[in-house]
Amino acid sequence: MKITSATFTKSAHTAAQLKGPSLPEIAFSGRSNVGKSSLINCLLNRRGLAKTSSTPGRTQAVNFIEVNGSFSFVDLPGYGYARVPEALRRKWGGLITAYLESSRNLRLVILIVDARRDPTDDEILFMRWLLERHIPALAVLTKIDKIGRNQRQQSLAAWRKTLGIETLLPFSALNGEGKDKIWKEIQGYLYEKTCL
Repeated sequence: MKITSATFTKSAHTAAQLKGPSLPEIAFSGRSNVGKSSLINCLLNRRGLAKTSSTPGRTQAVNFIEVNGSFSFVDLPGYGYARVPEALRRKWGGLITAYLESSRNLRLVILIVDARRDPTDDEILFMRWLLERHIPALAVLTKIDKIGRNQRQQSLAAWRKTLGIETLLPFSALNGEGKDKIWKEIQGYLYEKTCL
């Protein structure tokens, strides 16, 4: 995919603010600190468009990024970070749910998981929730450059089995491995498939 433009368009902090431009949407979700912002920036060939931080929990709103004037990336708040106050975590959860249930432009949710971590109830329940509602979902295994080849295969197998999915794409923000395959999946959902 050739990126000619990528522009931050809005942040939604409440359900009432969630309506974005009338463009197809690709949403990105995952636990805090799994490399969600790094994946978005790498896909868009932009540094700093999605804010990265060594401190988890920095994405606190639903952020819309218009790409090539024809579709949007939607950066959802990270979830599951223990040091964030419970009230704030509940607010983020409600905002994510409101977006997923109300968007008429949603084409795909990309669930980002960390190759160095074991699956948790958060990821399992979130994927199950998406599948039960027939919301197309794709899982991306980030930070694969940080583990060895054997460990990578074990991690891929464990995540596939636990999430109950076949397609799980490995990705490295360090060297861009997996970027083209992720774009191929995204384009398929943008132009060939519909959600709900």
